[in-house]
Amino acid sequence: MVGVIPRLLRGPLGTIFTQAAPLRSAPSALRHLTRSSVMESERRPDHLERTADVVRQEVVSAAKVCGVASESPSVKRLRLLIADKDFSFKAGQWVDFFIPGVSVVGGFSICSSPRLLEQERMIELAVKHTNHPPALWIHNQCTLDSEVAVRVGGEFFFDPQPADASRNLVLIAGGVGINPLLSILRHAADLLRERASRGRGYEMGTVRLLYSAKDTSELLFKKNILDLVNEFPEKIACSLHVTKQTTQITADLRPYITEGRITQKEIRDHISKETLFYICGPPPMTDFFSKELESSRVPREHICFEKWW
Repeated sequence: MVGVIPRLLRGPLGTIFTQAAPLRSAPSALRHLTRSSVMESERRPDHLERTADVVRQEVVSAAKVCGVASESPSVKRLRLLIADKDFSFKAGQWVDFFIPGVSVVGGFSICSSPRLLEQERMIELAVKHTNHPPALWIHNQCTLDSEVAVRVGGEFFFDPQPADASRNLVLIAGGVGINPLLSILRHAADLLRERASRGRGYEMGTVRLLYSAKDTSELLFKKNILDLVNEFPEKIACSLHVTKQTTQITADLRPYITEGRITQKEIRDHISKETLFYICGPPPMTDFFSKELESSRVPREHICFEKWW
């Protein structure tokens, strides 16, 4: 990871809808780690303004909603069928989300792995209910077969190449900030499967997920996460934190649950020269842990964070 990306190649590509800001092209090549700091918002400036200088792909693809489900009391999960065969993304990136008839453009992290897109031409998003128009549309109007358009952007991703040095990952998530980190976790699992079945490909190190939410009902993707922990017990581990739990914790979750916030000691226990840290959550959380890691002498190029607002 590097603190800045030198010589980003950008160029105007026109507009997607009349309300959309000018598009920007992606660089011809990016290494798999870098800093980023913006995500979806119900504040001003809006997503396109906040991310105006962030690298985007050229491809804007039509997409059809082929799955809608409640992931938690406040989060809807979407599955989108992507029309354009040239559409691709790296684990951890987000999409600009264009809705016909809605002037505001959304920005939502992809929570599925690149492998799902390769195999089924689908991506998944998980969107928290807010008063932001794109989120309201998803929660109140979106149905099966609704049509939208999406474009990939973002400089927060994990995309190792087969010859790259093996790395451990520590993924630190707060609330809906789990989305890009789940994509990275799923991608790591795909890399582990590829290595086990073919004996080649990137050699994945260990992955540790530290994930905090208000209570267990707001811990998203619990089953998906624990399935990966059980599939790769020597490679993937998780610690799930709840800060305002008022109900009894179920027996299946109890071994993984800690009541209280993620602590500095937990983070420090996983520091090593082979470890990369990815952080996504509310700005105070990402600021706190990134500064804590820097003060613990973790190289800046080993710390990658994304803020959602």
